[in-house]
Amino acid sequence: MVKILMYGCCGHMGQVISDLAAQDPDVEITAGVDIADKGNTGYPVYTDIYACQEDVDVVVDFSSARAVDTLLDYCGEKKLPVVLCTTGLSEDQLAKVEETAKKTAVLKSANMSLGINTLLKLIQEAAKVLAAAGFDMEIVERHHRLKVDAPSGTALALADSLNEAVGGEYKYVFDRSQKREKRTDKEIGISAVRGGTIVGDHEVIFAGPDEVIEFKHTAYSKAVFGKGALEAAKYLAGKPAGRYDMSDVING
Repeated sequence: MVKILMYGCCGHMGQVISDLAAQDPDVEITAGVDIADKGNTGYPVYTDIYACQEDVDVVVDFSSARAVDTLLDYCGEKKLPVVLCTTGLSEDQLAKVEETAKKTAVLKSANMSLGINTLLKLIQEAAKVLAAAGFDMEIVERHHRLKVDAPSGTALALADSLNEAVGGEYKYVFDRSQKREKRTDKEIGISAVRGGTIVGDHEVIFAGPDEVIEFKHTAYSKAVFGKGALEAAKYLAGKPAGRYDMSDVING
């Protein structure tokens, strides 16, 4: 049984993970941390992580960027593994993640979905074959109308995965409206769509002479990210200090 400290437990994703954990016999959330105890959990909630007295194996974080510094300090001091799911971290915070990973196990990925992280592996294998055969590579991502960043972090991770497979020589093109010229050979186009309540939709297109191959992942609810976070917590508990990501979870 892996004992989890849920950081950001009263937020939407904290509640999603709490519900999923209640149905998983291999994990237990023994305590939570949030800026306020809203009384919607079945475990003790602290407003200060340093006040937590419960015995835990790993922290799962779905909080906010402003709360991450304290979390990293705590986990580094306690040598407590942490699954870091908060996005939008500054360059200084990303550097702090790497420093903390020298003291304890830190798992951070652009997307916690097991499906997306499997897709990252699949498109690399496809790119090695198809890009060499002259196929163009494009990414289209779709999210809800409230998402403020574009392209998504996952779209950039997909582009990075493609680029790594072909030697890192490709440039990223985000907007074709400002120039009137044909597509170059070594570029990856990334297009962003915002509308409605789309949870997350990512499509990778390989367009070649007379044929098109498409890889697509659609998230129908945020539960897919919660399930991935719990699998990451199971994997990370007991691991030595270092940087991990979801590819480590998938590869076992």
